Amino acid sequence: MRTTFAALFIAVASAAATAQQPVPARPPAAGEPAVGVCPIYVVDGRPVTPSPSDCVPVPAAAGRARADWTVPPPAAADPLARFLYPPELVMGHQEALGLTDKQRSAIQDAVKEAQSKVIDLQFKMSAEVEKLQRLIKVSSPDEPKVLDEVNRVLTLERDLKVTQMTLMVRIKSQLTERQQGLLDQMRGGQPPKPAKE
Repeated sequence: MRTTFAALFIAVASAAATAQQPVPARPPAAGEPAVGVCPIYVVDGRPVTPSPSDCVPVPAAAGRARADWTVPPPAAADPLARFLYPPELVMGHQEALGLTDKQRSAIQDAVKEAQSKVIDLQFKMSAEVEKLQRLIKVSSPDEPKVLDEVNRVLTLERDLKVTQMTLMVRIKSQLTERQQGLLDQMRGGQPPKPAKE
């Protein structure tokens, strides 16, 4: 089941990342010297509108009257990030979100559990990377041993990403739709209106 979920998650993320096309974030204002490039993500065959945080400002060429929206964005951002809320964003706006004690406690528990796992995985990964370095620094590396060690490192990286995703999903599941909307506004640079729920 976990393998199927991971494979599905990777397939969706890969498909979304490869389906990006630059589009305008908004037309530039009169006399504005920059253009913006935003990726369009396609999830399950449907385009998903990018959030303002996904857009990349690109300086316009000197003397050019029209904006050039064909400039490709830099390396693709995480296509799932705009659907999730990092703990520091949520905990940094507890009052504006109107977090309840129950929500706060559940999020804190999720963060503590994830931190414990992440520290353990990071120590293990550092040790395995050190072994890998020793194996490949010799003039004639033993290919089967190197590849076996690479697989160990990749397994730990996968476990780390699953731990991080688990935390993000648990945080989102604690938030109401209104609170998620407020967080989206905050990410878009709009001041939030206090939540009263």
